[in-house]
Amino acid sequence: MTQSAAAPFMEHLEELRNRIIKSLIAVGVGTIVAFFASDWILDILTRPYQIAIPDASLAFFRPTEAFSLVMRLSLFGGFIIASPVVLYQLWRFVAPALTRKEKRWAIPLTAVFVSLFLIGIAVGYWALSRGLGFLLEFGGDALVPVIGADFYLKFAMRFILAFGISFEFPVFIFAAAAVGAVTSARLRQGRRWAVLVIVVFAAVITPTGDPLTLSLLAVPMYLLYEASILAVRWVLRR
Repeated sequence: MTQSAAAPFMEHLEELRNRIIKSLIAVGVGTIVAFFASDWILDILTRPYQIAIPDASLAFFRPTEAFSLVMRLSLFGGFIIASPVVLYQLWRFVAPALTRKEKRWAIPLTAVFVSLFLIGIAVGYWALSRGLGFLLEFGGDALVPVIGADFYLKFAMRFILAFGISFEFPVFIFAAAAVGAVTSARLRQGRRWAVLVIVVFAAVITPTGDPLTLSLLAVPMYLLYEASILAVRWVLRR
C-alpha cells in the first residue's frame, strides 16, 4: 500500500475511532441514567412474568447476582437511551461516502431507523407476556415454574432486543432502493422469497422458538416489507 493510499485509510480509521468513542460515551451516560432508574426498569421487565404467573416472584441464588442484574439492566437501558446518538454517529461515518442525492435521505432514514427500533422494542415487550404464557402452559398443574431472576431477565432482554433489531430491516430495503440496488417491482416479485426468509429469520432470532412468538414477529415484519414496497414506489418513484 502506497503512502498516498494509506493516508485516506488511516483517516477513515481515525474517523471510525472517533465515532465509536462518541457512541460509547453516549451509552455510558445512558447507563448512568438507567442505573438511577433501575428499579423502574426492573418493574417494567418483570411485569410480563407477573402477568404470565400471577403472584409469582423472581429469586436470585448468589450474593453477587442482584448487583450483576442491576448492572446489566443499566447497560440495557443505557443502550436504548443512547440509540439515537449511536445511529446518528453511524450515519455521520457513512455520510461522506454518499452522493449529494443519497445524503438527503440520511437524516430521514436515521429518524425512521430509531422509530422502528423503539416500536420493535414496544411490540417485543407486548409479545413477551404472551410468549411466556404460551410456554408455561405446557407445564400444566404438575410442574411449578421456579425461574431465577438472572435467567428470566437475560431471556426478556434478548427477546425484546430481537424485536427491536428485526424491525429495522425496512430501512435497509429503502436504502438499497435509494442507491438503485432494488426496485418496487423486484420487491413485489420477491414476495414469496421474502415470506420464507422472514419466517426462517423469525424462527432463528426469537429466543422461545414457539409458533405464537414466531407469528408475533413474522407478521409485523411482512407488513413492514409491504410498507417498504409502497415507500420505494411512492417516495423514490422506483
